[in-house]
Amino acid sequence: MITAIAKKIFGTRNDKEVKRYFKRVTLINALESKYSNLSDDELKAEFDRLKSDLISGKVTKDDILNDVFAIVRETGKRTLNMRHFDVQLVGGMVLNDGKIAEMKTGEGKTLVATLPVVLNAMDGKGVHVVTVNDYLAKRDAEQMSAIYNFLGLSVGVILSGEYDDEKRKESYNSDITYGTNNEFGFDYLRDNMKFEFSQKVQREHNFVIVDEVDSILIDEARTPLIISGPTNRTLDGYIKADEVAKAMTRGEAADPKIPNSKATGDFVVDEKNRTIMITEAGIAKAEKLFGVENLYDLENAILSHHLDQALKAHNLFEKDVHYVVRDNQVVIVDEFTGRLSEGRRFSEGLHQALEAKEGVKIQEESQTLADITFQNYFRMYKKLSGMTGTAQTEATEFSQIYKLDVISIPTNVPIKRVDKDDLIYKTENEKFKAVIEEIKRVNLKGQPVLVGTASIEKSEVFHKMLAKEKIPHSVLNAKNHEKEAEIIAEAGAKGAVTIATNMAGRGVDIRINDEVRSLGGLYIIGTERHESRRIDNQLRGRAGRQGDPGLSRFYLSLEDNLLRIFGSDKIKAIMDRLGIEDGESIESRLVTRAVENAQKKVESLHFESRKHILEYDDVANEQRKTIYRYRNELLNPQYDLKDKIISNREDFVKSLLDQALIYEGGISSEFNIEALINTVYSNSGTMLTSDELSGLDYATLIKTICSKLQKDYEDKMSVIDEEQRKNIEKVLYLQIVDNAWREHLYQMDILKTGIGLRGYNQKDPLTEYKKESYNLFMELVSRLKNESIKTLQIVRFKTEQDEALNNSIEKIKKSEESQISEVPNSKKPARNEPCPCGSGKKYKDCCGKSGPKKGMFA
Repeated sequence: MITAIAKKIFGTRNDKEVKRYFKRVTLINALESKYSNLSDDELKAEFDRLKSDLISGKVTKDDILNDVFAIVRETGKRTLNMRHFDVQLVGGMVLNDGKIAEMKTGEGKTLVATLPVVLNAMDGKGVHVVTVNDYLAKRDAEQMSAIYNFLGLSVGVILSGEYDDEKRKESYNSDITYGTNNEFGFDYLRDNMKFEFSQKVQREHNFVIVDEVDSILIDEARTPLIISGPTNRTLDGYIKADEVAKAMTRGEAADPKIPNSKATGDFVVDEKNRTIMITEAGIAKAEKLFGVENLYDLENAILSHHLDQALKAHNLFEKDVHYVVRDNQVVIVDEFTGRLSEGRRFSEGLHQALEAKEGVKIQEESQTLADITFQNYFRMYKKLSGMTGTAQTEATEFSQIYKLDVISIPTNVPIKRVDKDDLIYKTENEKFKAVIEEIKRVNLKGQPVLVGTASIEKSEVFHKMLAKEKIPHSVLNAKNHEKEAEIIAEAGAKGAVTIATNMAGRGVDIRINDEVRSLGGLYIIGTERHESRRIDNQLRGRAGRQGDPGLSRFYLSLEDNLLRIFGSDKIKAIMDRLGIEDGESIESRLVTRAVENAQKKVESLHFESRKHILEYDDVANEQRKTIYRYRNELLNPQYDLKDKIISNREDFVKSLLDQALIYEGGISSEFNIEALINTVYSNSGTMLTSDELSGLDYATLIKTICSKLQKDYEDKMSVIDEEQRKNIEKVLYLQIVDNAWREHLYQMDILKTGIGLRGYNQKDPLTEYKKESYNLFMELVSRLKNESIKTLQIVRFKTEQDEALNNSIEKIKKSEESQISEVPNSKKPARNEPCPCGSGKKYKDCCGKSGPKKGMFA
């Protein structure tokens, strides 16, 4: 109570921040006449002068912010006929400070971004602007490039499906680069699988503005970006598990109020936590159907895992809600945006379980080759900021995970939209009828209606009902998301009825004319509350842009998922007390609050889920950064591997002594020299004799063997020039690093899948995961050292005119599965002889020029 009074008297922290920014707006406005009186050339010259001063270090970005913002505003007037509002200047400053600007729908966030983008692009280090889809990335880049090009700044766009590395590199080397979160993330992963530094497309992660920041950093943060490859495992288990799952009966959980009560059926579904528990009866039935004695024996672990996923597929995942079947494939539907997530697959065999359920071709299970969460990708940027219409409800998460403050910026014109209390019906059918009647009533007078649904399935239901009533309408869901912008843009026309999944069309304005304004503006009807208040607010925000009139109301029923799982008992009790009849609804602020409390519960659960994923990925992230840093060292043309090879060779020899059971401090006369000679030969191809090793102590053995291995290595490498040698060493090291890292990721996946069971043994799974993953990583480091030296020692080279062999380094770069074979030494071609690669050039002008363009490694 006291806090609330203090806020009213002194203002909130947000109010103080906004007030501080508005003081600076006054200073920017004072410069408007100065720059409006300049010619185009004079304006550009003034900008170039500021840019030069910034690059030379005479001024800081903060020193020139007022002038740059004033110049960008003037440029906007001249090129786009758009003048930044004062609140847009505030938004620009919030973004420049590395914060989140919460600005309502229709406040012109695309134009807002140009202010900090120009300021931060002036030093040439690059600015990234991230949007939720290709359409918005392309549209925003094309529209705003008029401002950027006028000021001499280059603009690039990264679009899905366009994988020309040279074009991508050019786009990333531009001063400003637009693209989607998926493309930026995948390019980062792909870059860290390249074999040449020059092949990388991205440069440093300097400054990024994330548009629709809540969608990207919150909603999509539960699904990591994964580049995967086939595992070559059998797929029969999924079909059998699907048959077993269909034969099992769903039961009810034990009633905690009844002592000694037991769960019924073969399995119990916990919809709140989206988990499934198999009962004792279910385990017995599954063992009989699988034909095994113990389903949870180690040898049957894959069967129990397949069964868990099959039960989830049948009982927690609905067709046309969580996924669609298109072109004989299961395609994920993003639960927040309602869009199809092309190319993404559920992990841990769930996608294969859904394919078995739907009877489509089961695609091979994949193995992770590289992965990263959006949280850890975007936290790499030196400065991260974002903008959206809805962020305050997730302010705690933004602060804890990303260290981002949310600043709510007032609208340019006061909001006139009326948000009515929810109407709640007993059954879903009653709710549907009420919504259709309301649409018919409003449609008669020509007022446009946008109907928000929670899933594709529900949008199809309304489509059929409206078709039956012969009411013309458009439907926007994941099945026709290609037309998203076009459909949403027309939603404000007189008499328009548009059905859309709640988040559809983000970033596209719904404009209305004067006639529609006189009819009350756009009417938003929500047909179900989303699990997140943010999504509901986003739907409401489609109406009432820039002071337009509008109306919004949600129609709910006790059968809606949110109310059924999280809050129906309390609301049902209120309805029963009031004696609500069939077909009647209640409208109460008390009920609306109860619904919001249910949403807060779910938001809290999702926050914990995302936090949980991040905690686990933070462990892997430190390892990922170490491996990628090492890869970058190897890719650096100036990096010399010579010292590392010498150091690794010593570790390699120590491991060979371990294999021969020869340890430091042991007695020389008891060393098994014959075993050591065999071990060294089989792991390096180098033959030693008893005379060379007998009687030597542990330290001298290491020194002697290292010396012999180095001599053999130097003799072998003498047939090729220094540049070729460096390139071969680098490529081999990279291949071994990548293969070992893939195997490590696979081991980490297995570890993560089973680590939760440690909780039953009173151990914290996360702590156990940290310990186990550290041990796995130390094994990886040891394996890298040993495998790299072993490969370098065993490999042999030849320089005969054999095109297949002469192309082999390029093949290794393209395929990390290339095999190493042994070939004898032979003479290197003279500099003026024809190049053995078959190019027709002299050797000195081709492969012998600067290392092996087409190498001689086999």
